[in-house]
Amino acid sequence: MKILYAFLLLGITSTFAQNDLESQFIDIESKLIEWRRDFHKNPELSNQEFKTAEKISAHLRSLGLEVQTGVAITGVVGVLKGHQPGKVVALRADIDALPVTEENDLPFKSTVTADFLGNETGVAHACGHDGHTAILMSVAEILSKNKDKIKGTVKFIFQPAEEGPPPGEEGGAKLMIKEGVLENPKVDVIFGLHLRSMVEVGQIHYKPGGAMAAVERFVINVKGKQTHGAAPWLGVDPILISAKIIDGLQTIISRESKLINEAAVITVGKITSGVRFNIIPETAELVGTVRTLDPDMKALIIKRMTEMTETIAKAYGGEATISFRNQTAIVYNNHDLVNNMLPSLKKAAGDDKVIQIKAETIGEDFSYFQEEIPGFYFYLGAMEKGNTVNHPHHTPSFYVDESGLLLGVKALTQMTLDYLNKY
Repeated sequence: MKILYAFLLLGITSTFAQNDLESQFIDIESKLIEWRRDFHKNPELSNQEFKTAEKISAHLRSLGLEVQTGVAITGVVGVLKGHQPGKVVALRADIDALPVTEENDLPFKSTVTADFLGNETGVAHACGHDGHTAILMSVAEILSKNKDKIKGTVKFIFQPAEEGPPPGEEGGAKLMIKEGVLENPKVDVIFGLHLRSMVEVGQIHYKPGGAMAAVERFVINVKGKQTHGAAPWLGVDPILISAKIIDGLQTIISRESKLINEAAVITVGKITSGVRFNIIPETAELVGTVRTLDPDMKALIIKRMTEMTETIAKAYGGEATISFRNQTAIVYNNHDLVNNMLPSLKKAAGDDKVIQIKAETIGEDFSYFQEEIPGFYFYLGAMEKGNTVNHPHHTPSFYVDESGLLLGVKALTQMTLDYLNKY
């Protein structure tokens, strides 16, 4: 009878605790939206998020957290210690905006402008990072009020420069890791989310294993021999060679890559060559991107791109070199961690609202954290219910339905409490 009573009491206590959390979620929503709108109205580019960082750090300090600023230039890290010892969970939000001129007619529309690579441009949160930041600030407030329920430590990572640091600068997740963000205390697992304008509010989408692509930037330099356009036989045409290389590269995807395993993409996005209509130039430059979701496929594709570039150029009498620069690694969701955390996501959203999807060929530097420790990164719906068309990320009309933000707070809070109290 005593054992039965203890179990009943535990169930009642758990119900009270859950109800208490629900009331806290309701209370935080107005702040959540206010913070998001403030960040949206006052966006800052990568490695320039100084005012954003000030607002975040002031909030974390008001909650009594240990706060570190200036991490990876403008990053902020807060540490919350529970009442009992245990593991360490990191939660990450990216805080930077994009060089995009917003076209939405909103009372909190961004009118900020800035210099980007020598060009005057608008600045906007056209990828949802304002929402990510506000969500994590809300999670920090709720968890700080529930330290008695926390067995372990929570590290809140507000990361700058996810969109990439300016040329010649370091930044983003790589620099945060380099500066020790996963140490002192050492992090066991990391969770993160991304708003999706093409996913309906209330839904959470996820994929175990390779979820988002490794991104490589490549540059091909082709050398020919300049001559008059009227006498092509007296020279070597680098533009023709470039065309043949582009055509050849696509066969690596269509004929050599095992696409039944994972997707892969090679795109040439820029070609520069020549100065005049009747001159065959000396050189050409091709710039593009490779997207892969499997390490072995990535290695094969890069190997074959190198071989093909050099061989095709030589076959047409010229020379070519190719170089690669890594932009992001594969966002790889640890299978065991996903399986363990799915009940938490379903508790937050409902069983039918947590949906497994196919991989995406977009990139995310959250992947660098996952190269160091197990991580789980998922999508949070931000498209108005009943809508069938919404504007994609990185566009002037990108739009977030704010009614979906609170689910992000619930999901990250639930995952954190469940992980720390179960594992």
